[in-house]
Amino acid sequence: MRGLSSIETAAVEACSGFEMLGRVQTWSAINSGSRNLQGLASMAAVLADEFARLPGELALREPAPADLMAADGTISSLQHGANLHLKVRPEAPVQLLFTGHMDTVFGADHVFQSCQWLEDGVLNGPGVADMKGGIAVMLAALQAVESASDPSRFGYEIIINSDEEVGSPGSAALIAEAARGKSAALTYEPSALPDGTLAGARPGSGNFSILIAGKSAHAGRNPEEGRNAIVAAADLTLRLAKAKGPRLSVNPARIDGGGPNNVVPDLAILRVNMRPFTPGDEQRAKAQLDAAVAMVAAEHEVKIQVHGGFGRPPKPLDAKAEKLFQLVKRCGADLGQAIQWQASGGVCDGNNIAACGVPVVDTMGVRGGAIHSAQEYLIADSLVERAQLSALAILRLASGEDL
Repeated sequence: MRGLSSIETAAVEACSGFEMLGRVQTWSAINSGSRNLQGLASMAAVLADEFARLPGELALREPAPADLMAADGTISSLQHGANLHLKVRPEAPVQLLFTGHMDTVFGADHVFQSCQWLEDGVLNGPGVADMKGGIAVMLAALQAVESASDPSRFGYEIIINSDEEVGSPGSAALIAEAARGKSAALTYEPSALPDGTLAGARPGSGNFSILIAGKSAHAGRNPEEGRNAIVAAADLTLRLAKAKGPRLSVNPARIDGGGPNNVVPDLAILRVNMRPFTPGDEQRAKAQLDAAVAMVAAEHEVKIQVHGGFGRPPKPLDAKAEKLFQLVKRCGADLGQAIQWQASGGVCDGNNIAACGVPVVDTMGVRGGAIHSAQEYLIADSLVERAQLSALAILRLASGEDL
């Protein structure tokens, strides 16, 4: 380590004194899939106990209402878990935001439910990298900063939400509220690459369920009187797929609907994801979707209803974000860590924070890989390494280092 003040040195050294690995193993054993409300409640209770070690006002906030379109076209409410919210020293002159998520992609019925060591120092388990390891890093870094310095100059909010893996529909408003007035934000997704590379620019993301209502008829006697919803959905799928390009990713993912072979199907639902790279690309993508829907509706004489929208705004790397990345890079250099970043095709709550005008580095979590699969792993040494990086970055942000 080089160029550190005595307070910075104390905080960095304190990071190694917290049992992060044990926390990750305990938390990984709690299934907290995005739809497992009971598991999420258990995870929220455990995290509330852990984060109560920090000062401030802690609460479990209920999610905002959300809904979804079922396979039969009906719209129903969708339940999500509570979100942990901690507010510390809101009167302080420098305000920061820290976010993470407690949910994983592994449901209660998934085969991947326990940890095992793949090799020395490499832990395989559900959520160990994405992102229970990141939550452990966040907590240890803040504990170290609180214990090693006079933190009265800076305050912060923490949001650990329960629905990030499904787009944060129940927590996006809470995150936007917490982002207001913050100088910077750190989010604890795992690094973009196992070597610790951070994710820089990100595209936006929109998820759509598109209901096509046709008209049923006998497939042999009077098919001309029917309006085939499956054919219309297929036509719409192809039109949307043709809209993809270097600045827009389009993934038609599923068509629900249809029935017996002798009946013209009168209902289909197309599920599609669109990822535009800039706000302008998002506007053009929405216009292309609207135009394709109008053309298919007219040509096939069907009615079409679009449900959903762009829940993750594009996150270009602007000047303020570049300065925050450079600050983290300098911190890394002082710790002997080489910090780089690159654009990513993935999205996360960092997109939503950046859209509020707050610079964010959203991959401050552990080094690991194979996330969203049963091969997910955490490099155990990165727990202390990344906690030290965070602690140093937090202290320098708290000192008012210009962004």
